[in-house]
Amino acid sequence: MAPRYAVFGHPIAHSLSPQIHAAFGRQTGIALEYTAIDVSIDDFHAALEAFAAGGGRGANVTLPHKQLALVLCEHLSERAQRAGAVNTLVRTEAGWDGDNTDGAGFVRDLTERHGLDLRSRRTLLLGAGGAAHGVAPALIDAGIGELTIINRTPDKADALSDALGQPGRVHSRYWSDLGNQGAFDFIINATSIGRESTSFSLPYSLATPRTLAVDLSYGEAAIPFMAWARSAGCHTVVDGLGMLVEQAAESFERWHGVRPDTRPVYEQLLRKSDMLATAD
Repeated sequence: MAPRYAVFGHPIAHSLSPQIHAAFGRQTGIALEYTAIDVSIDDFHAALEAFAAGGGRGANVTLPHKQLALVLCEHLSERAQRAGAVNTLVRTEAGWDGDNTDGAGFVRDLTERHGLDLRSRRTLLLGAGGAAHGVAPALIDAGIGELTIINRTPDKADALSDALGQPGRVHSRYWSDLGNQGAFDFIINATSIGRESTSFSLPYSLATPRTLAVDLSYGEAAIPFMAWARSAGCHTVVDGLGMLVEQAAESFERWHGVRPDTRPVYEQLLRKSDMLATAD
């Protein structure tokens, strides 16, 4: 029987991760079984242990489990410690090792696939959950300028800002203050608003014709924010599909010791999404 891997989340039916890892497996000649497991927060720990007992060797973790996964690990990589969230689990004799590949995948997609320079950009990060925790340290390392974090629950924005440890460069603000923040060079949506609503309302004053706008979600969940960004006149608008493929490649390499070629996998998924959009 092929080694077992999975992605845990809630909801998870939309996930492209099984397709991506199956494609990586075919490309590298590595046999594996990769499934999507829908589980609530209350049942996550038990489901994860049952997966391990059934031979599970590794897992990805998505909304809403990334921060809970952190406390279930016996060992954490430096990336997971800095992020305060885990999206990649590796089973060892001692238990679970936790890593976070979100930030590396995010930056690699923007800088290598899209050829964007992130340095010195005045940046707005919307959201302070597991996804935001994953990308924030990588943004700092990539050389962005000032970082403003805004979340619907202010305490979480404060906690993420404090965790980054750069008070002169990283600030948290209230959602109600969005209209008073001026324009940004880089706006990142790490909230779940696109999964909860078909509309996304932000002040147009946040954007300029030079602004890069990125949603960490992909597919239908990214449509509301991307529609706002285009209406606001943002120069470049990107969804999270490329990040998804790149962070998956980082996870695949952790599990198998081989880094797959992401280009053909990304292009195949992009063609599929374009065909679906045309069909709609």
